[in-house]
Amino acid sequence: MSEKRHAAVFVISVAAELSGMHPQTLRIYERKGLIDPYRTPGGTRRYSQDDIDRLNLIQELTAKGLNLEGVKQVLQLQNEVLRLRDEVSDLRQDMERHRQETERLIEQTHRSYRHEIVLRSDLLPQTQRDQRR
Repeated sequence: MSEKRHAAVFVISVAAELSGMHPQTLRIYERKGLIDPYRTPGGTRRYSQDDIDRLNLIQELTAKGLNLEGVKQVLQLQNEVLRLRDEVSDLRQDMERHRQETERLIEQTHRSYRHEIVLRSDLLPQTQRDQRR
C-alpha cells in the first residue's frame, strides 16, 4: 500500500471545509493539475494533510494575485527545489564517504612506507663492518 493512501483520509467535502474552498474548486484544481488526491478503487477522492496544506498554499498564492497557471509554475518550482535539495544531500553524503575512504587509503599508504623505510643509522653499523673487511 502506498504512503499516500494511508495519509489520505479526508473526503472531498471535509477537505473543502478544511481548506475553506468549495468542493467544485477542488475538482477544478485537480483537472488543472494543481492537486492530485488519492483515488480509492471505487474512484472516490481522498485528501491527505499534505493535500490540504497544498490547497492552502494555492489559496495564498491566488490571493496575492497569481493566476492558476502561475500557481502551477510556483508549485513545480517548489517540487524542483525539493528534488535538488535531496540530490545535493545525496551528493554530499557520497562526497563525505569518498573523502573518508581517501583518507583511509592515504593513511594505509603512509603506514606501508614505514615498513619500507630503512633508517640510515640502522645501516651504519653494517656499512662500517663491510668497509673494515
